[in-house]
Amino acid sequence: MYTGTAVFDLLLPGDSRSLKAKRSYVRPIVAALRRVEVSAAEMGALALHGRAEIGVAVVSATAAHVREVLDSCERLVAARPEVELLSVRRRLYGADD
Repeated sequence: MYTGTAVFDLLLPGDSRSLKAKRSYVRPIVAALRRVEVSAAEMGALALHGRAEIGVAVVSATAAHVREVLDSCERLVAARPEVELLSVRRRLYGADD
């Protein structure tokens, strides 16, 4: 069994000066990621209005499938025109970890 995680650091548009506006950008991204059948949630930079961190996790029988799913998630987030993807941190865990 393999598990993989990715954390996406996002820069939100300048009009996201309230938590309500921030949520209007983050919620659709999290919903789209969940359709890829991963666990996804906003997990960091909760008090910062112009930034967001979204974490995803996936479990699979093969490491290749974990990488494939995380690649798909990264492409999905990077393709969102309303946010800027600043960085992605990934981890892959195997049965021996």
